[in-house]
Amino acid sequence: MTLPVWIILLVTLAEVILVFLVLLFFGRLKRSEALISRMQANQEEVLERMSRNAELEHDLVASFSQRQEQLRILNQRLEERAVALQRLLDQAEGITRSPQFLREVILNGRRKGLSVAQIATNAGLAEDEVELILNQDGEI
Repeated sequence: MTLPVWIILLVTLAEVILVFLVLLFFGRLKRSEALISRMQANQEEVLERMSRNAELEHDLVASFSQRQEQLRILNQRLEERAVALQRLLDQAEGITRSPQFLREVILNGRRKGLSVAQIATNAGLAEDEVELILNQDGEI
């Protein structure tokens, strides 16, 4: 009962091909495992970067909120100061336009030896008004 040689050769050839295919399969399997390991390492790296970025974003948002609050406080203070300065300006304008103050400016200008035209320019009045005030006080 001997099998023909060609059948033995055919079966042997098939076995060799199967062994080659098994080796090829294990080689590819090894490369796939290496690729999966690299991908997992890269994924962990990406997750770490995302975590760091999230922390930075959180810090940035917190800093931005602090700056917004500081700006709001500064704006409120500026508005309060603007109101106070406007009140002072209104008072100053009231004082500078008061008749007594203008009279003092005109008389001081005359004592310094300024002309009627110079006094009128400094006081923001017409020359006639300056002359009238000086005449009332007997300075002319």
